[in-house]
Amino acid sequence: MKPSNLLEGEKPRLIDEWQVEPKFWDAVRFSVDRNQGRGMYILTGSVTPPEYEKRHTGTGRIVTVKTSTLSLFESGDSTGEVSIGSLFEGVSEVSGISGLDYTTMAELLVRGGWPSSIGSDTETASDIIMGYCEGMLDSEINLPEGRRRNKQRMRMILRSLARNTSMSIPNTMIMEDIGRSEQGGVSVNTLADYISALKDIHVVDDLAAWSPRLRSKAAIRTSDVRHFVDPAIAAYFLGAGPRDLEMDPRTYGLLFESLVVRDLRIYAQDLRGDVYHYRDGDGLEVDAVIHLKDGRWGAVEVKLGSYGVDAGATNLLRLARKVDSEKMNPPSFLMVVTAVGYAYTREDGVHVVPLGCLRN
Repeated sequence: MKPSNLLEGEKPRLIDEWQVEPKFWDAVRFSVDRNQGRGMYILTGSVTPPEYEKRHTGTGRIVTVKTSTLSLFESGDSTGEVSIGSLFEGVSEVSGISGLDYTTMAELLVRGGWPSSIGSDTETASDIIMGYCEGMLDSEINLPEGRRRNKQRMRMILRSLARNTSMSIPNTMIMEDIGRSEQGGVSVNTLADYISALKDIHVVDDLAAWSPRLRSKAAIRTSDVRHFVDPAIAAYFLGAGPRDLEMDPRTYGLLFESLVVRDLRIYAQDLRGDVYHYRDGDGLEVDAVIHLKDGRWGAVEVKLGSYGVDAGATNLLRLARKVDSEKMNPPSFLMVVTAVGYAYTREDGVHVVPLGCLRN
């Protein structure tokens, strides 16, 4: 009846799931205008509210901060010996040793970055991710115009997205994949609505394409790469445990790439940057590009094992040569991220860094 009553008291005040009663947005905005304070309120929520429910933008008063599950550095599983921030500042050589092996990395991937999972055994962590995923299917997904969603259909869509994690797959291919599993499949509009709903509740978090200025006329591909906010969600809907990933290197590699993208996004956000992917008509693909607001950028290739480092370095050097350094900055760094091993700098200047050594 009077949201402002709940804003009274010691500051800062945190209001969780504020979107359930959107009037809080306007009440906070008014309070900030009246008191001219900073850091007074924290509004948290797991669902993006419809835009029409925000009567005012909050510009100049309310700042949106995207949160994620914990990175390996935040969870204490990375040594943090290699700082992305320091690479942007010009550090030319890196060193470090990751204490993680392939088995442990698979366990961390399946565990996910939820705070309640950190330090838990594999079985407990599995129960936590199951509770999150099943709870999300049961309660948090709404479709436009109040239409009822089909829980089984949503599960099929999530499973298909999981199978295509770290790949640039159009909705038409997702439809074909679902059609093989569900009689009749889904329409293009239905699939778009379901995926949009998953983005609204911050489950799906696709990686957009990077569009640099190139020396050549190569066409840049603009389709997104499929990712979940945490690859443990993909592992759950694939029914994959740590041992399953070790026995299936291809799936392990795709989910590991998604884990790296998750951590890079967290580190980049702290540096006021964004993460993209690069793909062009000449067949060159680079898994991640970190682009800061001031124009500096660094490129990253992801390789599960050391056997792919040479190929990853070759791709990175090709991208660096393609970018027109007269119209934009040259790369601050080129880096191949691996699952295990040592951090070092190659003779060609490309850094090789295990994910268990990275930090912001």
